[in-house]
Amino acid sequence: MSGPVRRGLKEILRKDPSDIVILSSLRTPITRAYKGHLKDAYPEELLATVLRATIAANPNLDPALITDVGIGVVLSELGGSKAGRMAMNHAGIPTTTSFYTVNRACSSGLSAITNVAHQIATGMMDVGIGGGMESMTRNYGSRAIPTVLWPELKDSEVKDARDCIMPMGLTSENVAERYGVSRADQDAFAVMSHQRAAKAQAGGLFDKEIVPVKTKFQEVDKKGEKVGEVQDVTVTKDDGIRPNASLDGMAKLKPAFKENGTSTAGNSSQISDGAGATLLMRRSTANELGLTSSIIGKWAGTQVAGCRPDEMGIGPAVAIPKLLEMTGLKIEDVGLWEINEAFASQAIYCLRQLGLEKTLEEGRVNPKGGAIALGHPLGATGARMLAGLLPEMERQGLQTGVISMCIGTGMGMAGLFVRE
Repeated sequence: MSGPVRRGLKEILRKDPSDIVILSSLRTPITRAYKGHLKDAYPEELLATVLRATIAANPNLDPALITDVGIGVVLSELGGSKAGRMAMNHAGIPTTTSFYTVNRACSSGLSAITNVAHQIATGMMDVGIGGGMESMTRNYGSRAIPTVLWPELKDSEVKDARDCIMPMGLTSENVAERYGVSRADQDAFAVMSHQRAAKAQAGGLFDKEIVPVKTKFQEVDKKGEKVGEVQDVTVTKDDGIRPNASLDGMAKLKPAFKENGTSTAGNSSQISDGAGATLLMRRSTANELGLTSSIIGKWAGTQVAGCRPDEMGIGPAVAIPKLLEMTGLKIEDVGLWEINEAFASQAIYCLRQLGLEKTLEEGRVNPKGGAIALGHPLGATGARMLAGLLPEMERQGLQTGVISMCIGTGMGMAGLFVRE
């Protein structure tokens, strides 16, 4: 079987000229919205930084050979398309390169990377960049719920239509109630996420994937009043990680979304700012350009699946089996898993449903923590996850990895990647 998407582990691992290979996958630090050191940065500023870093990481590639750049973004004005193209040109990619944005909510980054892979696979182009950007500080005012909406939809007789604008926290509560995920289990999962992320950060495990951001920062007090002058800062680390997170501390937090609920600010993902970018090309193109030694991995397939909007968090549990079926793999064929921690409730449910609880204990699911500790900058999360997956696969000596996330309005997405 030829082509970039193949079935069976042996075929997937085989190198083929048609493979969609990855030469770099980088991200900015992910920092806390409203409080972190990227709160005053613009999403397109973060994108320009990571695109410039991508060019620098691939000095033997002429940027003019990049045919298209696809970037996931959820909240930006005009879908981020104009500011994003400006940022691409500003970063040193010529105007002969085209640009577009993608919005599939929380999976926008993975959707963009997948779209670029598909463009290469179908012969539309040879070289492209996929990624994501988001400033939730600047653009989360509506809490990602439309402010102008056809009234008939709000009053629709179809419950699933109405539920598409259900606040995400309530969908988390639904998952916890329907599938028996306790508050204690959610809090323990959140503590684990912070502990793993803190250990990884202290051990320098994020260093390969993060590019520094030089930006402006205005300190403010708890009332939002400015403190001192605007500072020039260089941001190098994720700042949402709490090394001292404890079960006692988590237990003291009140439910955030529902009276007597179990989802809290501590066991839910953080709202965050950040960006990421992945450079992809056809293997034959990499060989022709003398870039074979720069290949770090390849894309091997993506699947998306729908579920009920009022329990959107179960998305990975429906998307991952679909991906495994498409690629002819079994759960045990996948070495490393990155499953987005939108909420501890849904992450726990998905791991139980997929039979990955032991794999979690073995450190092959979210070994460096997840969105509870690192944050969830909506459009950039897929790019952040891939940037973390590939170096961790190398560190653990694993060949295959999957990234997956739930998606607001009721979907899941999962992508398969191979390390080289």
